[in-house]
Amino acid sequence: MSTTRDRHGRGLRGSLYPSTLPAASTRAERFDALVLAALEPIEARWRTELTDLDIAVDDVPEVRDVERPQDGVLADGGVPLARLVPAGVDRRGQPTKARIVLFRRPLEARARDGGDLADLVHHVLVEQVATYLNLDPGVIEGDG
Repeated sequence: MSTTRDRHGRGLRGSLYPSTLPAASTRAERFDALVLAALEPIEARWRTELTDLDIAVDDVPEVRDVERPQDGVLADGGVPLARLVPAGVDRRGQPTKARIVLFRRPLEARARDGGDLADLVHHVLVEQVATYLNLDPGVIEGDG
């Protein structure tokens, strides 16, 4: 949709919301901010242990992951919510860090509202970090 006015003087003059307001951000941008907020307390407690771990967000998992769940995949009802990709070597022979990939659309589909989504993202991150560190999730939360 064009942001210019049509020949009759109608149409959008500009964006509906100033870019500084939360309503102007996309769902993906809001989800990324939610992930960062959920990661903050975990990273504050486990910073040194997580230096070789990256966090990423994909919209949806690859189809092959749904057909045959692999190690490191956290799924709900057969649908992957997140995946822990171990450290390895890329196509050019360069070492890669371990990575937790959160799948935005499946997580959003399971949440009733924004608060529920925040709790779910935090829970999934705790589970994946616990798997990465080979610890109980309660220890990651500080309960154990």
